[in-house]
Amino acid sequence: MSMSDSDSSSHASSSEYKTFRQISRDRLLQEMLRSAKTGDSKSTWKVLIMDKVTVKVMSCSCKMADITDEGVSLVEDLYRRRQPLPSMDAIYFIQPLRENVVMFLSDMSGRVPLYKKAYVFFSSPIPKELVNLIKNDTSVLPRIGALREMNLEYFAMDSQGFVTDNERALEELYGENMQNTRQHEACLDVMATRIATVFASLRELPYVRYRAAKVDDSTETTFRDLIPTKLAASVWNCITKYKSSIPHFPQSETCELLILDRSVDHIAPVIHEWTYDAMCHDLLNLDGNKYVHEVPSKSGGEPEKKEVLLEDHDPVWLELRHAHIADASERLHEKMTNFVSKNKAAQFQSRDGGELSTRDLQKMVQALPQYNEQMDKLSLHVEIAGKINRLIRELGLRDLGQLEQDLVFGDAGSKELINFLRLKQDASPENKLRLMMIYACVYPEKFEGDKGTKLMQLAKISPDDMNAVNNLKLFEGASDNKKNSLAGFSLKFDAQKRKHAARKDRTGEEEETWALSRFYPVIEELIEKVSKGELPKNEYACMNEPNPSTTITSNRSLPSASARTSQAPVAAAHSMRSRRTATWARPRGSDDGYSSDSVLRHASSDFKRMGQRIFVFIIGGATRSELRVCHKLTAKLKREVVLGSSSLDDPPEFITKMKMLTKELSVDDLHI
Repeated sequence: MSMSDSDSSSHASSSEYKTFRQISRDRLLQEMLRSAKTGDSKSTWKVLIMDKVTVKVMSCSCKMADITDEGVSLVEDLYRRRQPLPSMDAIYFIQPLRENVVMFLSDMSGRVPLYKKAYVFFSSPIPKELVNLIKNDTSVLPRIGALREMNLEYFAMDSQGFVTDNERALEELYGENMQNTRQHEACLDVMATRIATVFASLRELPYVRYRAAKVDDSTETTFRDLIPTKLAASVWNCITKYKSSIPHFPQSETCELLILDRSVDHIAPVIHEWTYDAMCHDLLNLDGNKYVHEVPSKSGGEPEKKEVLLEDHDPVWLELRHAHIADASERLHEKMTNFVSKNKAAQFQSRDGGELSTRDLQKMVQALPQYNEQMDKLSLHVEIAGKINRLIRELGLRDLGQLEQDLVFGDAGSKELINFLRLKQDASPENKLRLMMIYACVYPEKFEGDKGTKLMQLAKISPDDMNAVNNLKLFEGASDNKKNSLAGFSLKFDAQKRKHAARKDRTGEEEETWALSRFYPVIEELIEKVSKGELPKNEYACMNEPNPSTTITSNRSLPSASARTSQAPVAAAHSMRSRRTATWARPRGSDDGYSSDSVLRHASSDFKRMGQRIFVFIIGGATRSELRVCHKLTAKLKREVVLGSSSLDDPPEFITKMKMLTKELSVDDLHI
């Protein structure tokens, strides 16, 4: 019986670079499920038993087919009544909670236990009192084949992203009257424990940097200012324990962790992001990554509803998700055209001799015997892109999106906002609210006292919705520049500029190819500064400050647990905020209906020579634009950038959470 984290490192033994989620998947399948096949186990098939948290951990990294391949024939809920299977071994993957341990002991005690032998894996460190509880049950002890801490309690919702599943973090940490409450402390504890298991899993020891609370005579430091500091301290405390308890855990720093909160950028969660991925989640009623669409019935009857997952296993999705919606639409048409051109039976024009539309091509190919899985995926994405483009037109999002970005970059102000509200009275309440939140971030002084009332009346925004705007003030203490009278909403303004601007156009890079791709999240410039070693220390402190002689820079690589060998040199210095381009996401050699599969190959080959990882954790919810930036900078910096957060929020979810900071809502009101 082993009482330690698995001895094998997921990647130290091989020079092959594995991404964040690949390592998570390998540990669950190989270190946990496969290890139960060895030793004194004679059972071919096993039962896997999980609690409500660990089942989500598993489902984020592994498919059911992966689990079955490792000899699991049945997956059970720890708290459901289960059929006794005394001839089979059981694998328990559970949180180290007293109620879970008691349930496990109940299963395996007595004359006839539920299972022949138990292999127990805990998702995070188990308290000593619970270890003693297990050891003291002499009837169960001989029936335990393994007792280990997996230290894997995060949810890998993307190849380079994870959440700690603290959906109510904004409310529990930043809400009114939440200071020093039990919910406040419990939220921070769970978050810290789960963040630390990321580094335990990857065998990485980070420099733990965090947004420091500003201390000066002119402004009082609030409890909200100190939340990143408190979380950083808790994370470092957990990781320090791993240094002595986990075999082969690095003793010197191997990566960077930057802990921020939502105060660094209030615009990213509400502005319209024009990439395919973001538009799908913003405009379509998706259930997580699940999209429901209608397909023709095989029997010729009514169309049937079919569920599909928009995820990395779909090569078309993988290629297009970070592309501008206009670019994605064009490329889908190209793929359709090339697919048809490779099928001789489809090489004909429409009746009038004109060019075939994408829809015509789709219908034509569906009628061919060559209609296959690739065509199925293309057809699905043509439908989705068409639906999004139709909604963009119907909702007037182009004009709205232009005004949003002009406000952010200082090219529009009160006059343009008022004109829009007067001329576009049919705009949806949610879109007007999002516009008002952006305006409040750029022009906070316009909402001092009762100044915002007239704007609220003009926009016909309800007092309930206005709470989301007013609650932005709760974060004003975390502003980049407290002494600046314009900095009330955590934004830094250039005092020399005559116009307000929350972003500056970047120079020295290619102009954006697509309209409305000008906006970029604040974390983009912060990650670049981390990579260059240029984060201002007075604003971003470090729990384990490196010696000046060993400071990490982007062209120097310290020894790493994952056998990374080199990093690309830093590009020439340029302004930290500039115009963005949406064309970076275009993969190589992917111009036809068949070549999307090449994206999957490039996704792994591009990681072969990578520098040290950079982790960014955002308290209070991350956005899809921020996740996109991490993918973009991974390619640019040749360092895997992993985004973590308490949750991944689409605009409606973030707005609901902002309202909850000062208003009591029922759980039913939170549509997450």
